[in-house]
Amino acid sequence: MPKPSHFGNVPMQIMENAALLKAIIENAIDGIITIDERGKVESINPAACKLFQRDAAEVVGKNITVLMPPPDRDQHDEYIHRYQRTHEPHIIGIGREVKGLRKDGTVFPFKLGVTEVQFLGRKIFTGFIHDLSREKEAEESLREYAAHLEELVEERTHSLKKTVDALQQAKEEVSLSLEKEKELGQLKSRFVSMASHEFRTPLSAVQLSASLIDKYAQPFDNPNVRKHIAKIKNAVGNLTTILNDFLSLEKLEAGKVEPAFNNFDLVKLAEEITEEMQLIAKQDQSIIYQHTGTSSVVSLDPNLLKNCVINLMSNAIKYSGENTFIEFNTEINARYCIITVKDNGIGIPETDHKHMFEAFFRAHNTGNIPGTGLGLNIVARYADLMNGKVDFTSSLNNGTIFTISFPIK
Repeated sequence: MPKPSHFGNVPMQIMENAALLKAIIENAIDGIITIDERGKVESINPAACKLFQRDAAEVVGKNITVLMPPPDRDQHDEYIHRYQRTHEPHIIGIGREVKGLRKDGTVFPFKLGVTEVQFLGRKIFTGFIHDLSREKEAEESLREYAAHLEELVEERTHSLKKTVDALQQAKEEVSLSLEKEKELGQLKSRFVSMASHEFRTPLSAVQLSASLIDKYAQPFDNPNVRKHIAKIKNAVGNLTTILNDFLSLEKLEAGKVEPAFNNFDLVKLAEEITEEMQLIAKQDQSIIYQHTGTSSVVSLDPNLLKNCVINLMSNAIKYSGENTFIEFNTEINARYCIITVKDNGIGIPETDHKHMFEAFFRAHNTGNIPGTGLGLNIVARYADLMNGKVDFTSSLNNGTIFTISFPIK
């Protein structure tokens, strides 16, 4: 029996290759359409049928424009004729983003890549279609999310709008007399610093006068007098806190704050702060101080540290009710100096946690409780200057625990 020729399997291989190519096209994720030189569809794979919501029989033999919305439909035939005359491609071999027309009349975006193939003496154009609907939906979602963020920022800054407008007006007025000033940020800092110092003197006078009135009115024992004097002192205290916050922020922004590290007795400082803050605590609020560790000496900036602790203690007093305890703890171990302030106040909503150290941010549940939204930002920046870190845990209506930790060198 004669042996089979070496070329006897060639037709079989051709058939297998053709079957493989057909399987690849039939199972491709992207749509594939072929048209002839006149624009008539010769083949369309299942992926393309699904995209255009049509059966192959509805498309094959018809002009490709049945899958195009205006104005692409009206321009397509002219594009083919122009390409045949000039051989200058506008899509072929280049690819671009176009729109397709589904059977139900809806339009969807897709990326189209077109190649030209010479086959049996004629030209075949193959279009590769990649659906962009999900990408466009994602882009739209991102745009909507960005718009939503802008709305949130608008809401959060609304409460400061009057103050910002006043500062803006003041900057404009002062800038007229300082035409050589190039940096508006420097002008703002100068204004804040000047205003803080100028307000401090009359506020001190008001505070002193209120204290004297309180002293002279004691023999009369008039509860109305005591009540209004307390209101005056409280208002002066709030204004002083605001001025101090703005002044501290101005110095931080200008890079004027440099820590002066000194060895000092942490327990002694903490006891002084406790005694000072107990005087301004609400009725029957008790501040309980405790120290842990065999050593009490640390190397930090005592002034910056005192500012941090007073800020946290003030918040604990302000956001806690009467007849509550505020726990103030210090600890020195082999690795860290840790300062903790714990209250049983209104807590911080979880959605606000990530913004608490941003300048001018205030939690949404603070209501009419006065504040600038600068305190925690200043505490975090002071702690950072001393190589420390501020953390907190809090839940709504269950109090808050703030912790400042400094590494022991």
